[in-house]
Amino acid sequence: MQTSTTRDQVRRVLLLTLVLNAAVAIGKIIIGLWSGALAITADGFHSLVDGSSNLIALFANRIAARPPDASHPYGHRRFETIAALGIGAFLLVTAWEIVGSALERLGGSGETPQITPLTFAVMLATLAVNLFVTWYETREGRRLRSELLIADATHTRTDVFVTVSVLVSMVLVASGLLWVDTVAALVIVLLILRAAWQVLRQTGSVLVDTAPYSARQLTAWIEELPSVRQVARVRSRGPADASHIDVDVEVAPEMTAEHTAAIAQAIRDKLHDHLDGIEEIEVHFVPSQDAERDYALSARAYADALGLTTHEVRVSQGQNGKLLEMHVEVPPGQTLGAAHEQVSQLENEVRQNLPEVSEVITHIEPAARAGDLPDQDAEQEPQIESHALSLLRQHYPDTDWHDLRVNLSERGFSISMHVTLPPQMSVEAAHRVAESAETLLRANIPELERVTIHTEPPD
Repeated sequence: MQTSTTRDQVRRVLLLTLVLNAAVAIGKIIIGLWSGALAITADGFHSLVDGSSNLIALFANRIAARPPDASHPYGHRRFETIAALGIGAFLLVTAWEIVGSALERLGGSGETPQITPLTFAVMLATLAVNLFVTWYETREGRRLRSELLIADATHTRTDVFVTVSVLVSMVLVASGLLWVDTVAALVIVLLILRAAWQVLRQTGSVLVDTAPYSARQLTAWIEELPSVRQVARVRSRGPADASHIDVDVEVAPEMTAEHTAAIAQAIRDKLHDHLDGIEEIEVHFVPSQDAERDYALSARAYADALGLTTHEVRVSQGQNGKLLEMHVEVPPGQTLGAAHEQVSQLENEVRQNLPEVSEVITHIEPAARAGDLPDQDAEQEPQIESHALSLLRQHYPDTDWHDLRVNLSERGFSISMHVTLPPQMSVEAAHRVAESAETLLRANIPELERVTIHTEPPD
């Protein structure tokens, strides 16, 4: 996407080329009228087309820099594309002019120019200016990723061929070989038509929304993200320096807005890592119909809909179906009767929408108020840490407990630690060790509100 700084740089390039093209055109016209050389005069007027192209480019660049508004909610970037399309049209007009001149000379009605050292000097000087403008605009267009500068450089390049044709024709006409000049002019027409086709094809692709990127490649990059199940559809449009990408992603039906927002940001970051010049990425989410149900996530979604917060949501397999247990937080000042009624409504929602769940067990607890502090003192942290390590080493003498930390949280103390277990131990067995250690600590240290144990193999 072109920033205001980039557009200012593009504008400076266009102003410089406008001055140079105007100088070239005026020089050719003056020397053509002075020498009576019709070819030089016509080439001078042809050079005015370059100046007109620069004026159009400057006008379009100014409009394209405007921010989106009510009439143009997607911005004004297409005005620059239309200007590039106009340059392509100027190329076609140039080709027509050269064909007309060639036919005149073929019919013998062309005027023989007066070749002097001054005419050669002027034409060589204008050729040098044309070469510099072409090189300068092409370099800056690629650096600034401006299709406008690149298109204008392509147009200016045709002026180089025309100037060379005039120089050659001056020599050949003086030698009496008029037909060679006609052939050279027709060859230049083919080159100009080729340049016009390149510009018109590029701008036309943007106007008809040809995809700048491969949908298969975009899908592959997006599906590298673990949170993305499947990309339903991906589309792209616009020029490479200001492209728009639309992505439809399948997610679990019970996924919350907070989760999808995080996934959308991850997708944007992923595509920006691989591609430059993206102006906008729209991510849409559709529910996956054939995905395996995440019962814990569904229960949290139903709780969110009722304005309730849940944690420690667990799903296990019972004799008659799935058993779902969760802790539900309610306002501390709410009565037990009102809280029970609200939580019962949540239980009914879960049973109605998740028929595979045969039983729902809830634990009602007060939600912490913002700014609430527990009764415990932070100075107790060293004693709790020492007590916890003593308990763990007494009951698990051969286990390496380390990196134990005690922090004062909203409802009490929280403990986090690492434990080293054999690498061949299964994840299920490691989880049982962590759970039994957590039970041990909670039973002996009533001030604990949370215990987090990270299991890991030896380094």
